[in-house]
Amino acid sequence: MARLSVIGTGYLGVTHAACMASLGHSVVALDIDEVKIAALSVGTVPFHEPELPELLQASIASGNLAFTSSWSDVAVGADVHFLCVGTPQSAGSDAADMGQIRAAVATLAPLLSKPCIVVGKSTVPVGTAQWIADYFEANSPAGKDVHLVWNPEFLREGFAVKDTLYPDRIVLGVSHSSDVEVLREVYASALKNDAPLISTDYATAELVKVAANAFLATKISFINAFADLADKVGADVGTLADAIGHDSRIGRRFLNAGIGFGGGCLPKDIRALQARANELGLGEQFEFLKNVDSVNKSRRARMVELAREALGSIDGKTITILGAAFKPDSDDIRDSPALDIALALANSGAAVQLHDPVALPQVRARNLPVTAIDDVSEAFANADLVLHLTEWKNYRDLNPATLGEKVSCKRIIDGRNVLDREVWSNAGWHITYLGKPGSLAAL
Repeated sequence: MARLSVIGTGYLGVTHAACMASLGHSVVALDIDEVKIAALSVGTVPFHEPELPELLQASIASGNLAFTSSWSDVAVGADVHFLCVGTPQSAGSDAADMGQIRAAVATLAPLLSKPCIVVGKSTVPVGTAQWIADYFEANSPAGKDVHLVWNPEFLREGFAVKDTLYPDRIVLGVSHSSDVEVLREVYASALKNDAPLISTDYATAELVKVAANAFLATKISFINAFADLADKVGADVGTLADAIGHDSRIGRRFLNAGIGFGGGCLPKDIRALQARANELGLGEQFEFLKNVDSVNKSRRARMVELAREALGSIDGKTITILGAAFKPDSDDIRDSPALDIALALANSGAAVQLHDPVALPQVRARNLPVTAIDDVSEAFANADLVLHLTEWKNYRDLNPATLGEKVSCKRIIDGRNVLDREVWSNAGWHITYLGKPGSLAAL
């Protein structure tokens, strides 16, 4: 089995390290945050991800996974180094912030005194991989014997363990064909499960991730634009999506109208892609991404508008929000549509009662003007309006008859278009969807 290092212990790094160790590889994961390293060393995951805590603890117990803050330990102890540091959106710019990548490369390079492979997994602007390869060659004692491979990640929060152990494809951007065979050994388990391996150049490998995210974001904003059109003309966007989804050229996935996408990937990745296209003189060709972003942001304003239509005035009203994370099975509140809507309502004078199965600690840490409530039934108390904004399964399983006894008015807007109309209506609730027939009648 290979000796691997993982540089960076954020969401990607921890998941990759634990999964590789579970396959029998010897893995050492590095971070400069001593507090985080201490927590990870005893098996504590600093974020919510199904299956990961158990996998992490088992990998540590097996002796296959260790954590360190020593760069020299990493350089000496591994033959393949995975770069998994963050590339967030830059402050005051749509471009990716490459500070963590540059710092990691600059620190690691002078310590690489033996032949090795560095594998980039972070999402970066096209052209970054070649710069990194050139930097290692010029600044590492091993020089040309330090090879770079670009291997983009395709993790979905809530399914990250599965996506790492059973990927739907493995993309390798290489400049030395021999490196493909080394990575075949690292990913032998996935390849045995028939994951296709695509070997290509650096630039193509870098573009695969951002192209995938741009396409998915476009598909989401496309159906949300049609949801607004459906509301105007009395059509049903759900049936529309079903009908066009039967076309094999289109497909049904990601055609679910709602309050749009969020999180730490899609929003910043489409903005960074357009910023890079502008730098390359291709801003006009990628102008559509501005519209994708604009449509996505408009969904949040649309929910506030629907709340105002339902209540007449938001000021002084009690509004219950179901969901704070940007998606279910995650505690990630970065660029969360649900949280943005909650804050917009609070800033308009509403008393916002917020529930989420796992993300409330993150909400409380930000000291926001909302009341975070742990018990979902208590979150309904005296509500004038309920908004369903994150598609947690337990929200679909709620008992509207029981909850109806707690609210001031049985009125709910389903921002994810998944609650059962018959169940809620039979319990006396007035339920409104996005892009589906039915209006917010005054109650």
